[in-house]
Amino acid sequence: MDTNKLLEQFLGAGRNNANNGGAQQGNNMMGNNPLVGMLGGGLGKGMAMGGVLGLLLGSKKVRKMAGGVIGYGGAAAAGAMAFKAYQNWQQGQQVQSAPIANAADLQNVDPRFLPPPANTAAGQNFSLTLITAMVFAAKADGHIDAKEQTVIFEQVEKMSLDAESKAFVFDALRKPVDLDALVSSVQGIEQASEVYLVSRMAIDIDHPAERAYIEVLANRLNLPAELTAHLDHQVIDA
Repeated sequence: MDTNKLLEQFLGAGRNNANNGGAQQGNNMMGNNPLVGMLGGGLGKGMAMGGVLGLLLGSKKVRKMAGGVIGYGGAAAAGAMAFKAYQNWQQGQQVQSAPIANAADLQNVDPRFLPPPANTAAGQNFSLTLITAMVFAAKADGHIDAKEQTVIFEQVEKMSLDAESKAFVFDALRKPVDLDALVSSVQGIEQASEVYLVSRMAIDIDHPAERAYIEVLANRLNLPAELTAHLDHQVIDA
């Protein structure tokens, strides 16, 4: 299974690169995704969700948050946002005035905030953990019923994924949310920060069930409340 490719398919990475003349190749620790060299605003600004995550959100309201991540840098950009939140928290910055990750930050992501190399067991495992986190968060309000699962299955079947990757997605959609298993697969505050961040992308904080889910997840991941606030800031205030 190409876990990095599956992760990028979840985040819809590269979807908007063809429309951006300033795109350039960079040393993306996630693989061969083009990184955007010059973009205005934060990474989370201005686009609707795509990829498998967009399918999971289905009829939920279109969000501006996290659009730049999935459009321009995939997992590398998600890592940049988590790293920026972590830096802001460590520096004791006020949440609302803390800087938002931008395109320049894509090339300076601490490796601890990215999945390890794809050819290692640790790399494969963390990529799958991030994918599982997004699926569980998208399912938190119970809106993915059997009919919606069928639609998602049909769309995933059309993607350029190997059979094992598709089977993993289908299995994750079918099985119940298991926070114990998710949390046990996370190592360190860096991974916990990114698991929380990608989960937050799929959460509508105004929905009681989703809000409860993300609060429980933060608690189970042992994330400090102030760090959680900085992660939220990267997602919703870009």
